[in-house]
Amino acid sequence: MLQEGMKAPSFTLMNERGEQISLSDFLGKKVVVYFYPKDNTPGCTRQACAFAAAYEDFKHLDVVVIGISKDSQRSHANFIKKHDLPFILLSDPEREAIEAYDVWKEKKLYGKVSMGVVRSTYVINEEGIIEKVFEKAKPDTNAAEILAYLRG
Repeated sequence: MLQEGMKAPSFTLMNERGEQISLSDFLGKKVVVYFYPKDNTPGCTRQACAFAAAYEDFKHLDVVVIGISKDSQRSHANFIKKHDLPFILLSDPEREAIEAYDVWKEKKLYGKVSMGVVRSTYVINEEGIIEKVFEKAKPDTNAAEILAYLRG
C-alpha cells in the first residue's frame, strides 16, 4: 500500500467516452481516487451511489472524484447511466493504475483465494502528493469518511 506523503503515481486511462484522463490534468486541485472491484455489484454500487449523493459536497470543496476499476469503458458507461453517476470513472483493464497504487491483492472469499482489487481510496493534494489513505474502504461509509476528513 502506498503511504501518505508519497508522490501519487501518475496515470492516463480512458473514461466511458474513450477520452484519455490523466491524474496530471488535475494538478492544483485536490483529487479523491477510489479503486473498486466491479461495476454493478452490490458493494460497488452502494459505494458509487454514496459518492454520487455526496458529489455536490465534493464539488463545493473543489475536490475531483475519480473511480477506477478493471471494467471496460462500455461497462462504465452503463454503470454511469443506470445510477446517474456525476463523477469520473476510468477503465484500467491492464491494471496499470491498480498495480501502481498497490491495490491488486490476494483476497479470500468463502475459503477461496483469488487476486482482485482491494477497495481503497486515496486523497491526493494539489501538488500530486498522497495526503490520506483509506485502506479496505467500506462501501457505505467511504464517501462520508472522506468528506469528514476534508472538512477537518
